[in-house]
Amino acid sequence: MCDEKGSKSLFSRSEEANIDSAAPLAVRMRPRKLDEFLGQRHFLGPDKLLTRMLEADRLSSLIFYGPPGVGKTSLARVIANYTKAKFYYLSAPSASVKDIRQIIAGARDRLAASGGRTVLFINEIHRFNRAQQDVLLDDVESGVLILIGATTENPFFSVNSPLISRSTVFRFELLSEEDILQLLKTAIADAERGLGRIDIQADEKALRFLAVMSDGDARRALTALEVGVLSTAGRQGARKIKFNLELAKESIQEKAIVYNGTGDTHYDLASALQKSMRGSDPDATVYWLARMIAGGEDTRFIARRIAVCAAEDVGNADPMATVLAAAAVQISEFVGLPEAQLALAQAAIYVACAPKSNAAASAIWKAMAEVKREPTKPVPKHLKDSHYPAAKKAGFGADYKYPHSFKDGFVVQEYLPGKVKKKYYMPKEIGHEKNIKRYLQKLQTLIQNSKPVRKSTEKKDN
Repeated sequence: MCDEKGSKSLFSRSEEANIDSAAPLAVRMRPRKLDEFLGQRHFLGPDKLLTRMLEADRLSSLIFYGPPGVGKTSLARVIANYTKAKFYYLSAPSASVKDIRQIIAGARDRLAASGGRTVLFINEIHRFNRAQQDVLLDDVESGVLILIGATTENPFFSVNSPLISRSTVFRFELLSEEDILQLLKTAIADAERGLGRIDIQADEKALRFLAVMSDGDARRALTALEVGVLSTAGRQGARKIKFNLELAKESIQEKAIVYNGTGDTHYDLASALQKSMRGSDPDATVYWLARMIAGGEDTRFIARRIAVCAAEDVGNADPMATVLAAAAVQISEFVGLPEAQLALAQAAIYVACAPKSNAAASAIWKAMAEVKREPTKPVPKHLKDSHYPAAKKAGFGADYKYPHSFKDGFVVQEYLPGKVKKKYYMPKEIGHEKNIKRYLQKLQTLIQNSKPVRKSTEKKDN
């Protein structure tokens, strides 16, 4: 259901205070105004776009996109305090089309009666299906409704294109270690909303540990701080609490790994892994590999990426890269984690350290493009299959020259029809491929110096 800014409370002030005090620290410490908001300096701050929009009270529809715990909902609530428009909040998982239509109807009445605007914030907008999103289109386009949508998934995939085109997309980044550290210190000192009423002696190393382990997620850092402080306060009574490194480690347990197996993180890390292997950086390669494994990525997907890179970027410069990659595919499938990480690391590092050539990949890309773009070439008569009786009667394969019957296992004959000899494979002077290049150059010399071969000396083979 929806919450409306400025609506009459159902509770007394003391009851509201009790409810607010029960809220987690991460909720209580949400910023109330722009100068309390941390991070996202690429679009917030002096003379930045969103700041100018808020100061002028000239909001357009917005999409806030980024990982959890970086301030999307908090910024929406700050906007609610800034704007003179009526502000509504909806959570997509629990909202219905009926809720949306009610807000739109009120927005139209308000605009017609007084010219007042309406802002609708939809949290997790990617959870709305296409039909629910379509309900918003006409009124967002006409300006009846100002939409602010928040999502952890790439809106260009999860939000309708017409809705995206009517909105400004702001991408939220993970908070920096210093931002998290500042937020933790503020929460410890704030007696009104934070933990300031408790006598806390916080070790700088402990707070920095939480800042690192939260991995840019303010909610996770504040939750760990609250758990550590309150659990200790309950055990020690009113005595001074020493929040040290040991307590910080107990409070947060394991580092948060930001990973979305179907979203941007999945594709960005896969891209970083493959580009690091292509760029011959084994250290970057193994780091991105570790990020994917720690995030819970399917080992089969990782193995496929390594295999693709071995074939595409190493190719014949070091054929063993493809062999190792194929082995990693089989081993990771057979043994599973955690042991599979060993085979994956070996193969990925080998590919990163191998000499690079995309000549084989370029060859198939060129050939595929020509097959799709130009008229297909017929198979030359002497290369056709001649195993069946009708083929022999048609003369298929009759003039085929068996290379092993000739010196050097090579004989000149046409394998690809055409007046101009097509060159798809262009080996490079790199690794093993330089040997292939020299061998092909030798064959080219034989072709140029060749003389017609008498049919009687040829062995026919299919």
